[in-house]
Amino acid sequence: MSLKRYTAYKDTTITNAFDFTLTNRGTGSNMGLADSLEVFSIYGQASSSSLEASRVLVQFPVSSSDTGTTILADRTAGTIPASGSVNFYLRVFNVAHGQTLPRDFTLVVAPVSQSWEEGYGLDMDEYKDKTYDGTGSNWINARANTAWTNQGGDYLTASAYSEFNYTQTFDKGTEDLEIDVTGLVEQWIKGAAGGGYENYGFGIFLTGSQESGNRSYYTKKFSARGSEYFFSRPIIEARWDSTKKDQRGSFYASSSVASAADNLNTIYLYNYVRGQLKDLPGAGTGNIYVEVYDQSSAGTQLTTTPEQPVTGGWVETGVYSASFALDPGTNEVVYDRWFSGSIVYHTGSITPKTFTANNAVLSTEYCTTITNLKPEYYKNEVSTLRLFTRPKKWNPTIYTVATTAIENTVIDDIYYRVFRNVDEREVISYGTGSLNHTRLSYDVSGSYFDLDFSMFEPNYEYAIKFLFYIDGSYRECDEVFQFKVVE
Repeated sequence: MSLKRYTAYKDTTITNAFDFTLTNRGTGSNMGLADSLEVFSIYGQASSSSLEASRVLVQFPVSSSDTGTTILADRTAGTIPASGSVNFYLRVFNVAHGQTLPRDFTLVVAPVSQSWEEGYGLDMDEYKDKTYDGTGSNWINARANTAWTNQGGDYLTASAYSEFNYTQTFDKGTEDLEIDVTGLVEQWIKGAAGGGYENYGFGIFLTGSQESGNRSYYTKKFSARGSEYFFSRPIIEARWDSTKKDQRGSFYASSSVASAADNLNTIYLYNYVRGQLKDLPGAGTGNIYVEVYDQSSAGTQLTTTPEQPVTGGWVETGVYSASFALDPGTNEVVYDRWFSGSIVYHTGSITPKTFTANNAVLSTEYCTTITNLKPEYYKNEVSTLRLFTRPKKWNPTIYTVATTAIENTVIDDIYYRVFRNVDEREVISYGTGSLNHTRLSYDVSGSYFDLDFSMFEPNYEYAIKFLFYIDGSYRECDEVFQFKVVE
């Protein structure tokens, strides 16, 4: 699994805008339970130089003091990787509306510097849901009986925090907000006790010049956490590359037609104890060694590059890997022996293939199927889905079908996406960027990926499609695979 989402557990809009009288400001109003969030500035509405503004506050479950399944808890459990191996994206989704939409503006995303209350207000038009000194934040108060130091909210915006102040420019005004906020989230994970910052969430607002200038930017709306639209609620999305390219099933002996890099093969060892991956005693998170033989026990040691023993290493809990090239020989099967000191942990088998040049262009079109896809999944499930791939123009004879198992073709780079059937709403997009967060892994049994069904709204049907990267270009497969998520 290389994608995890955390939904906001509180959000609100705070404003000093005038109500319909153009005399009274809504500075004491709360909008904590509204189903949308709003950012704007209005110039010259009540008088020739009057200024009004609206800002958004939103907080996510990061540290142990937060509500819900937290990012810290998932890191401790190994669900998401350590710092430096994962990126966090703030995603807040546009709401279409019939009011004037600003263009060519920039929003600032900055950490809030003190705790605040969401509140129970709903009115975003006439600002009638006042909090005064009651529960809920507003333009003046962060929470009951506690004022902001600066009206409109307190934020870490000084130069010392500049790397944790983010911006996004909106050209049309209809765009979603999506910003890499990894640096700030990592500070929140540390917490103040660990040398980081306390998590009080994000403030989202216009730049100073746009909020207090002589032009109006009215009005940009986003979906709130209370929105009826499941996939429009604010989220922090953790993305990382968990791809494991285990070439045991597509292992090639060294050849003059391939470069030194292409002659290298990477194989993995998975140590399961009572169904759980566990580190090997004696190897732990350190080195492990591999030698290759012509027999499963004893036998003659074969030549590898680097020279045997090959030094392998720890990948993650219970998983180890080693990379080497194998000199060509006459052995149809060779045996990889994994050890540390005097302890031999495992002996596996490899059937080396041979690189060959061809007189004709090989087919690069493939058929695919998910071999273990179920018609329904519960929303709390995480499942490993396996992909079977073969050339599309494979034409076996009757004898071949009767006597030969169809070989699973390993494609080095395959990506998946998921969308909702009823409206084709994209739930997970192809992660073909620098993070490769939807790229499939593969092992001796073929390609696979983990899918967390908690990211899907229950009682809908969804579809999976695949994208192959072959010969320098992306090609989407025709096949569509459907499933339903239930409560």
